[in-house]
Amino acid sequence: MTSRAPDDFRPAARATATRRSALMMSAGLLAGSLLGVRPAAAWSAEEADLIWSELATAFFGDRPIATGGNLITLDAPGRAQDPGSVPVTLALRLPPGDTRRIERISLLVDENPVPLAAVFHLGEKAAIDRIETRIRVNRYSRVHAVAELDDGSLHMAEGFVKASGGCSARPVERPEVAIAHLGDMDLTQLPGAAGGSARREAEIRVRHPNYTGMQMHYVTLLYINARYVDELTLTQGDASILKVVGGISLSEDPSVRVSYRAPNDAPDLTAQMVDTDGARFSESWPVALTGGS
Repeated sequence: MTSRAPDDFRPAARATATRRSALMMSAGLLAGSLLGVRPAAAWSAEEADLIWSELATAFFGDRPIATGGNLITLDAPGRAQDPGSVPVTLALRLPPGDTRRIERISLLVDENPVPLAAVFHLGEKAAIDRIETRIRVNRYSRVHAVAELDDGSLHMAEGFVKASGGCSARPVERPEVAIAHLGDMDLTQLPGAAGGSARREAEIRVRHPNYTGMQMHYVTLLYINARYVDELTLTQGDASILKVVGGISLSEDPSVRVSYRAPNDAPDLTAQMVDTDGARFSESWPVALTGGS
């Protein structure tokens, strides 16, 4: 079952941004005021500590953030081959017998113009234990993942990536190709068992240029207005598996791979996407009990 209802692809962004996007941009301006313009070689641990302190306060106020342990871990390459598509893996491990639930994870690239790459809202019954995605890294930067539990506690994991130019790199696809395929979605499912008892994996891929506002058109050499995936959700029946609130720091043609338990026995998985220009897309696939696409 498939439904697809794209809006027109317009080169200009909406005149009015969502409140969430405005907050993200405000945080980006905060980071920019701290960063200024300087080469990657100027990175220092002291300055990075200051930047993270300011970002942590901006996003989480004065709430304590626990470090250490394996409740959340972050894996990213120390040196990225492609700064516009850096793989990141988040692993979640609540201690045996711990009845708390991880509600959401904020992924931040400290030195990016808009540090908040995504917020992952975990489905209540999905028991997610791993999320993989790809991000842009604009200069040498720490990457932070902050998990928020249902008791209000915050837990952090940290990585460091050497890369530069990820937010301003020329788009891989030309605008005419992006227009033709905007909102195309593909889902890959890995083996699972009937009845929703087994752990499953699914990877959702979305065709979208995820323009940052810092990239130039290959012909006009004018800056392309920011336009990116605002929300991406994956559900089984009426139950949420994962909701991703995105930003410009997610890669072009975003992809998310998730390890989860089926929240119910509904026969279909549905992905829905809306971007910052208001274009909406939806597509559904039958649940694969033996793997496949």
